[in-house]
Amino acid sequence: MVLFGSIVNFALIIVGALIGRVLHNIPERMKETVMYGIGLAVVAIGIQMTFESTQLLIVIVSIVIGAVIGEWLNLDDKVNRLGKWIEQKLPTPKKEGPAISQGFVSATLIFVVGSMAIIGAIDSGLRNDHDVLIMKGIIDGFTSIILSSTLGIGVIFAAVPVLLYQGAITLFSTQISRFVPEELLQFFISEMTATGGLMIVAIGLNLIGLTKIRVANLVPGIFVVGVIVTLVHNLF
Repeated sequence: MVLFGSIVNFALIIVGALIGRVLHNIPERMKETVMYGIGLAVVAIGIQMTFESTQLLIVIVSIVIGAVIGEWLNLDDKVNRLGKWIEQKLPTPKKEGPAISQGFVSATLIFVVGSMAIIGAIDSGLRNDHDVLIMKGIIDGFTSIILSSTLGIGVIFAAVPVLLYQGAITLFSTQISRFVPEELLQFFISEMTATGGLMIVAIGLNLIGLTKIRVANLVPGIFVVGVIVTLVHNLF
């Protein structure tokens, strides 16, 4: 089944989030320290991803143009409003309400923006190989335990955009080899990974509490990368 990897990833996030809610009575100091640890690890992962770029200028231009588009569309506000809508639909205690939106947004960006999501989904579609997505699912599952125990039940809803995002890439990649040369595809993956890495760094800094970057407004940069990479490949 071509979507097997995405479905496993989806399920492991839900299981992890549910386990995290069972463990929500973890002492606040421990939660805070663990969250700082996760934030630092996320920053480190993001920095590592950024160094995969072969053309750092493409990453910079993509982030800048993506930020302009994201601010114009106000994506961060729309994503947060979606989280608030979910919050209103759930019979959740008021003291936990704000965490639903925060958990949904933070977890969605952490799970969706990254090289494993793209590469794993492409592997599933092109080669019917689900190993990368299953490994990502295991990592996401453990991460969702901590996020859910600290940020609330909103983390569980991040499983839906993960399934839709990775599933769409998988289905598209079953046909992509007919239209996109292998060299161009690898070029895109490396630059997309680096661009996504900067967004991951921003997420980590937000989790630590050092910044309040509107990361969702940077996401269009991923699509800008595709356009620039295609132009560079065809022109040069």
